[in-house]
Amino acid sequence: MGTSGNDSGAASPAGANALWGGRFEGGPAAVMAEINASIPFDKRMWRQDIAGSLAHVAMLSAKGIIDAGAAARIADGLRRIEAEYAAGGVPVDIAREDIHMTVESRLAELIGPDAGRLHTARSRNDQVATDFRLWVRDAIDGHLAAIRALAGVLAARALEHRETVLPGFTHLQVAQPVTLGHHLLAYVEMLKRDFGRFADARARLNQCPLGAAALAGTGFPIDRQQTAAALGFERPTANSLDSVSDRDFAIEYLTSAAQCALHLSRLAEEIILWASQPFGWVRLPDQWSTGSSIMPQKKNPDAAELVRGHSGRILGLMTGLMVTMKGLPLAYSKDMQDDKEPVFEAHDLLELSLAAMAGMMETIGFVPERMRASAASGFSTATDLADWLVREADVPFREAHHITGRAVKAAEEAGVQLDGLSLEALRGIDPRIDGQVFDVLSVEASVSSRTSLGGTAPARVKEAAETALREVPAWS
Repeated sequence: MGTSGNDSGAASPAGANALWGGRFEGGPAAVMAEINASIPFDKRMWRQDIAGSLAHVAMLSAKGIIDAGAAARIADGLRRIEAEYAAGGVPVDIAREDIHMTVESRLAELIGPDAGRLHTARSRNDQVATDFRLWVRDAIDGHLAAIRALAGVLAARALEHRETVLPGFTHLQVAQPVTLGHHLLAYVEMLKRDFGRFADARARLNQCPLGAAALAGTGFPIDRQQTAAALGFERPTANSLDSVSDRDFAIEYLTSAAQCALHLSRLAEEIILWASQPFGWVRLPDQWSTGSSIMPQKKNPDAAELVRGHSGRILGLMTGLMVTMKGLPLAYSKDMQDDKEPVFEAHDLLELSLAAMAGMMETIGFVPERMRASAASGFSTATDLADWLVREADVPFREAHHITGRAVKAAEEAGVQLDGLSLEALRGIDPRIDGQVFDVLSVEASVSSRTSLGGTAPARVKEAAETALREVPAWS
């Protein structure tokens, strides 16, 4: 993953690395060995490393670069290593630095000198770039499935609660009544964009760096199309320098993860607020809550709080990798060994967050009566009064806005909501108001009237939720 010298079967001096020790007379200092080693974390790419090596050796054999017998022994040894790691995990020995040298060293133990032929026409630079792209591609596939799952849960709950009324907020002040289903479908839209960002990132990364070698390509007559196809890539990368130095795919993965985590955090924050006693809009499921060591009455929304916290960590990981890459000249530098840990950590955090949020939203209990009571507060149907004046009394909207403001003030002074004012009181504010106005002043009437495309009317929410339930499984 760092150096890119060719392997040799020659013996190395004591303490030197057997895979690149020809240039060195002694081994690294203990601290150097530790700082240089990435096997403690890049071992999770072992499946991708073995897959890349199998594709590479098949191509070497097909092109006559190594003989078929050696290729068969190498492939057999790699499959034995694959079975070992699947059964017992990857052994961690920092003397072997990384997953690539760990696999190749074990291959040499299993099949002898022929193992040294595997690294013909490649470098650890193009090898790690290939492994990492394969790993990120697999990670994205997992996220796409998890995003679909959460969006499906939200769409199902939206259909269930298409008529449940709650206040819509701006500035965290009661603005207009909306339906809970409409509110949940807003997050389906966010998740759809998250899905699209990950899918776009996957499409852009799906080019194979293998064959770029250290940075300049190779003089061997390799077939990069063959290895790219064998590994499921759309095509080989076009420029050998860019192939080994590009980490845009990792940064784009992290930006997609950060945006998705941001959306999860917003939903988590709402659940935290709604679960608090002043709101009381949801009942937290026991399996997604914790208690207090000292206050027996507490039920804490810890799952939601952790999802909210994870978003900040993922944002920091994205920023960290961007800063690492911002000043690196072409081509490969060892700084780029620090590209994997932020991606791996972000992946784990996002997978947990998506799974936790799906589980929580599937089982959370909503309290419609508390939501409805809150929706009726704060004069949330004031806009409906202004719209009625425009529609029924031909009042210019700006004038209707002022009339409604006076009505709100009168209701506030009387200690009632707008629909609690008498017709006499309303006509005292403006004589053009008649008894039909009460048809629009309840919260149910308000939400039912919002029938414009994308609106909160229950009929619209039903359509949108049913559409989402049909379309989410087919997102691509």
